[in-house]
Amino acid sequence: MGGGHGHGGSTTYKGVTLHHPKRWHTVTGKGLCAVMWFWIMYRAKQDAPVVLGWRHPWEGHDDHGKGH
Repeated sequence: MGGGHGHGGSTTYKGVTLHHPKRWHTVTGKGLCAVMWFWIMYRAKQDAPVVLGWRHPWEGHDDHGKGH
């Protein structure tokens, strides 16, 4: 039926055939993984004092000008 045997684009182990990903799948996956970790680190930097109990969320950011 489906499947091209002998093309070298897959690996068979105990009857299960795993096809190798295309290059764009690998590159896109690594790029999205990097974006995810950058976002996690950015949010950790922003939220760590509140999460660790060093500052209350209602205390503000102490960066307001004299107009507030």
